[in-house]
Amino acid sequence: MKNKGLFLLVILTLAINGCAVVFQKGRRSDLDKIQILESELDELKNARDLLQERLSKEIGDKQVKLEMAERGLVITFVAEVLFNSGKAKLREESLPILDKVVRILKEEVPGNNIGIEGHTDNVPIKYSGWKSNWELSTQRALGVLYYLEAEGVAPQRLSAIGYGEYRPVASNDDAEGRQANRRVEIVILPKAVKQADDTPMKIEEEELK
Repeated sequence: MKNKGLFLLVILTLAINGCAVVFQKGRRSDLDKIQILESELDELKNARDLLQERLSKEIGDKQVKLEMAERGLVITFVAEVLFNSGKAKLREESLPILDKVVRILKEEVPGNNIGIEGHTDNVPIKYSGWKSNWELSTQRALGVLYYLEAEGVAPQRLSAIGYGEYRPVASNDDAEGRQANRRVEIVILPKAVKQADDTPMKIEEEELK
């Protein structure tokens, strides 16, 4: 049963990383890889617990949400917490909140890459000067990226992307759903664990019993 639990842990982590590491029976290196994977997940869970503590007010006010997902630890900000409507400049009031995240990124998960994703609702751009929601979402993600860099997060760890209105998490048919879709997500990515030659191996059925 213990081995099966480790197998599920490995599969989950590999799904996060998007890579293939498959184990052969009796290899000491495979046990080492499992220990590394467990350690990585422990680091992300520890970061999540610290963020829950430090962002407890914002989480309670439903301004911020934390989630352990397949792609990593996702910190979701309601867009209005960070930006004024139609704008991509960070609000001064948002900086102390982001500073709490910066501290975790620098102190608790210094070896993990960070993805910043911008999202909008499906209301067309009219007055803000952006060509489309894609541009707005991308500039918002970049705005967060530049702030993290300015506060000491290594730039080689950072990437930004804008999805516009095309990855909604709620219906755009009402105000509540549109607000949920207007968001910025900071994703703490697991460290990649790959086989040296990236060649998949087969998992022996007996190891799972």
